[in-house]
Amino acid sequence: METPADLAAEDVLLFVNAAITSTGQREFHSESGLQQGSLEFLHEYTAVNYRDLYAAALALGINDHNAALIVLRLLSTARDATPEQRRTEGPLIARTLRRLPPHRVFHLFSALRRARVNNRRTRALMREWLEARPDPAFDAVKYRAAFKTAVRHAHLRPDRLPGAEGELGAFLFASGPTRPFRTPIFEHWRRAHFEQSSVYELPYTVAEGFAAAHGIDRSLFLERIAPRLTRSERLRLQRSAERAEAASVRLDAAALARMPLTRLASYTLSMPVEERAGRRAELTAALRSAARRVAGDRAGTWGKVAAVLDDSYSSSGSSEKRRRPLAVALACDFLLEALAGEYHRLWLTGRDDPLLASAGGATALGSRILDGLELAPERLIVVSDGWDNAPAGMASEVLRVWSTRLDPERRTAVVHLNPVYDAAGLEVRRLGRAVPTTGIRDAEDLPELVAFARFATGRGGMEELRSHLAARVDRYLGEDG
Repeated sequence: METPADLAAEDVLLFVNAAITSTGQREFHSESGLQQGSLEFLHEYTAVNYRDLYAAALALGINDHNAALIVLRLLSTARDATPEQRRTEGPLIARTLRRLPPHRVFHLFSALRRARVNNRRTRALMREWLEARPDPAFDAVKYRAAFKTAVRHAHLRPDRLPGAEGELGAFLFASGPTRPFRTPIFEHWRRAHFEQSSVYELPYTVAEGFAAAHGIDRSLFLERIAPRLTRSERLRLQRSAERAEAASVRLDAAALARMPLTRLASYTLSMPVEERAGRRAELTAALRSAARRVAGDRAGTWGKVAAVLDDSYSSSGSSEKRRRPLAVALACDFLLEALAGEYHRLWLTGRDDPLLASAGGATALGSRILDGLELAPERLIVVSDGWDNAPAGMASEVLRVWSTRLDPERRTAVVHLNPVYDAAGLEVRRLGRAVPTTGIRDAEDLPELVAFARFATGRGGMEELRSHLAARVDRYLGEDG
């Protein structure tokens, strides 16, 4: 019989899994409206009933969308927190703001202003973040409107920020033609209004608007702006541009070697299969190198591992999250290869070359799980959205019989990692009650999530869950120290 503590632990795990996997966008099996409504309910419920654990979720590798929502809600409801909770939340929020991409933080600051959240703690956190930015002049150009909003909302005098030769205020609040600036990037911005050559000295997102205003040919613009593109901008352009355009923004070998594992997997899958085959050695080497960086000193320590990897049609994701489930599976494949002493990959379609992965076919999880169990691995990792349909329910039955009759001593540890949030069920879809299931956003979190998964089957109680979260918070806050 479940105790209140068990139910509380289950509530928190529901929220954590949602916060890892869902971004409120459309998924293969659910529309964005349902995703957003489901996520909003879980945020409200968890924040009201388990505020300390809600804040602690910031240390659990949740995605940026939900991290920003948590910060917004904590600051919006500061009056509901006890003094002890506020002392804990402040460092967590500050650490999270430093971790988030700048555009997320500026978007959050704008949301705080719209919500009229302007308490002393909010202003102090905003000022601390703005004052710590390494290049405020660059931020002011790239995020001008949001930067201005943040400065006003935090009651901050912009010319007291470091850098920019005291010209931030003049730049941000100029309402018409201005005199020349001493700060180079501000002067490039001023001259870009009437001089095309200055366009290429600006951040890509700003330069793009000026290029359109000047009527600059798109291909020429991409070719000349390419040296200023960030890695993320190159990746987005590679995904969306026509191939004639993409050639000028293609990532070279050095850039590939620096990419995070899951992002590299997504970039790889954005290429046509023929191009992947032609760049096989380069891409495989980059993926293995990224996987080894994540594995670190755990490389080769996991013993015999079998992985069931979902490349069925539903792994194609949605128009908003294209191929995301497949990219997570591909990244997990290379990471598990690095972690294992002996590794066996089992893609649903039977492919042997993960580099050529593509989404297609039914989700025949049951038969592939059976194949994996027959190898008698120490660990069986299943990476799938959990929509077992060929035949439906076979995976759950295979795992039930295996755990109750063939392996009651749990010699094989089975963990299901699900990259897709099931909004209708308020959770990530499970394969069965006996198998721990946890959400996964990035393959880089796989080792921690496998350790965390024991809570999903009730093997760790509420007190152990609290201890685990406290340890994660301590480590999260210590990462900057």
